[in-house]
Amino acid sequence: MTEKNPATVAVTGGTGALGSRIATRLADHGVPQLLVGRHPDRLPELPGAQRRGPAAYADASDMRKALEGAATLILVSGHRTGRRLEEHATAVEAAIAVGVDRVLYVSLVSAAPTATYLNARDQWMTEQFLAGAGIRHTVLRAGFYTSTPAALADEDFVVSGPASTGRAAFVTHEDIAEVITAVALDEGPRSQYDGATLEITGPEALTLDEAVTRIAAATGRPYRYESETVEEAFARRWRQGMSGEQIETWISWYQAIERGEVSVVTDVVPRLTGSPATAISDAAWWPAPNTARGTR
Repeated sequence: MTEKNPATVAVTGGTGALGSRIATRLADHGVPQLLVGRHPDRLPELPGAQRRGPAAYADASDMRKALEGAATLILVSGHRTGRRLEEHATAVEAAIAVGVDRVLYVSLVSAAPTATYLNARDQWMTEQFLAGAGIRHTVLRAGFYTSTPAALADEDFVVSGPASTGRAAFVTHEDIAEVITAVALDEGPRSQYDGATLEITGPEALTLDEAVTRIAAATGRPYRYESETVEEAFARRWRQGMSGEQIETWISWYQAIERGEVSVVTDVVPRLTGSPATAISDAAWWPAPNTARGTR
């Protein structure tokens, strides 16, 4: 086993919107990093960062090689594959095998075994695995991304789904990255966040119609929300050629909002970063329509 730098942080998901922001913020703080991914050539080039891989979560040998020398692993959840728990568990076990001291796991607000949003069930199972894995860890439950409604819009900027009256405390990628960075920097033999579950949310809970209206005002584009029944949502996506699993996952995202499961508003962002959580109107980045990929 290679002697590790106690300040070295391994970050997964660096080619994605969240992982790349986490890596950038850590680099801003001068933190040595190992950026781990299946396609290392696509990972960002940052000061003090090594690109490691190719390494997929499910490949124990490659993950051990990629994580060698890290003290902390920031595990950004992979896409839903039907075996996400097994993949996450393999990555955590690889980290333990090479002497990683702690794991910071990016989960979802409302993670629970019976959560409406199907991805939140996978996240809960990983949380339970971590609780029994015998490694220091912090669970960082992120709210629904501020950017997701824009990515879900069609070519006419219409966001359609069954979430008429429910609310969500949408949170920006930047705020999530700032919180995770603050936790990562609180290192040492013990951290005040060891064993904690932190729910990272935006500053207010909005209906999807309110959120989309604010996105339209912020971008100058004619985004609008149209409420659908579950039956209408299913039929439209089926006509678009989506698989049953894709349809089920996407519709469950809307239904989680409708049922109020992601409406909690917390003080985690201001408490850990010293700055207010970012309102939708002040978000720094908006994806193009039709670019949502499985909504995590």
